[in-house]
Amino acid sequence: MDTLIKIGIFFLVEITLNRIVNLVFRLLSRKHNSVNLRFLKSATNFLVALVVTYSLFQQFEVTKDISRVLLQSSSLIVAIATFAAQQALSNVISGISVSLSKPYNVDDKIKVVQGGNIVAEGIVKDITIRHTVIRQYNGESCIVPNSVMDAAIITNTNYNGDIGNFFEVEISYDSDIDTAMKVVQEICIEHPLTLNTTANGVFVKGYTQNGVVLKTTVWTENLDNSFQACSDIRAKVLKEFAKKEVRVPYQTVTVVSGQDKQGPAAEHLTDQ
Repeated sequence: MDTLIKIGIFFLVEITLNRIVNLVFRLLSRKHNSVNLRFLKSATNFLVALVVTYSLFQQFEVTKDISRVLLQSSSLIVAIATFAAQQALSNVISGISVSLSKPYNVDDKIKVVQGGNIVAEGIVKDITIRHTVIRQYNGESCIVPNSVMDAAIITNTNYNGDIGNFFEVEISYDSDIDTAMKVVQEICIEHPLTLNTTANGVFVKGYTQNGVVLKTTVWTENLDNSFQACSDIRAKVLKEFAKKEVRVPYQTVTVVSGQDKQGPAAEHLTDQ
């Protein structure tokens, strides 16, 4: 009975210490929710479990002798454990490397590419001593080992702050290019989510069989604002082009039905 009580006490101590650790790191994360804190919390919880387990072994003669033998043979055990858990240790070491270099942070939008293939793309939600959790845009959570994260090419849209997204629109050859360029620039500047100024010009990208392609860059603070701003700008550009009589070319098909003296129905294709 005393043995069960001791085991129960040590389990309660471990649970209590882990809750205290989680509470402390939760309070710290409110001020600075960095990847370092997430990794440090995971490492601290692991250390608490290790210390409590070792202390529990010291309470009984059988386990005390076992722990003493293990300590005396520590060099051999470390060698065997290192060989048997190479991948696990690699993830831990890579987790430390990622935590120190900080190529991404919690809530950052990243794309992980390895060997030319996209491993994961989404929002960083957590990092432990073994893996990084990325919530993908389809709602699934991708658990990526830290060794993969340390070796992969990571595109972080939050790393530099401002986000630039290309905006292109095509106008017909008979439209006024100067008017169209002015409309696009003014709309990009006036949108509340953009960082565009008069220094951000609108340029002629090239020519197609239908018309002239205009191009500019829409600058925003983050990726979410970029999606919304570009959507609003596309809609407003079409409305303003209609008011200014700037035409966006599109293909039309004219079908003439019936028969004439020379043959069956004729079809005419017209590009505008």
